[in-house]
Amino acid sequence: MQLTVDRIGQVALVTIPGPNLDAGNAESFKLVTESMMGQGGHIVLDMSELEFVDSSGLGALLSCLRRFSHFGGELRLCGLTKPVRVLFELVRMHRVFEICNDRAEALRACQGGGESATAAA
Repeated sequence: MQLTVDRIGQVALVTIPGPNLDAGNAESFKLVTESMMGQGGHIVLDMSELEFVDSSGLGALLSCLRRFSHFGGELRLCGLTKPVRVLFELVRMHRVFEICNDRAEALRACQGGGESATAAA
């Protein structure tokens, strides 16, 4: 899986390519994101290109959250498309992850300049 990573100060803005995060690429996603774990700081996963996430994809995202939190980092998600947001709400993942509406909101939240959509709900 080819992730796009943009560094904005102490924030790594990672775009997950679409259209799916599923059993076919979840393991690859985990391997790629593990290389960022020891750096601490903030990671924002931009999910705006994803139209579908299955249980393997959710597991990979949870694994990423656990590992990054273990290293003292903060992980936020942004840009969830409607079908992905519906899934997150259905399985209550919106209570587990910090979710922002877009990149700008996520970057402000990482810099302490605003609340995420989840925290405000």
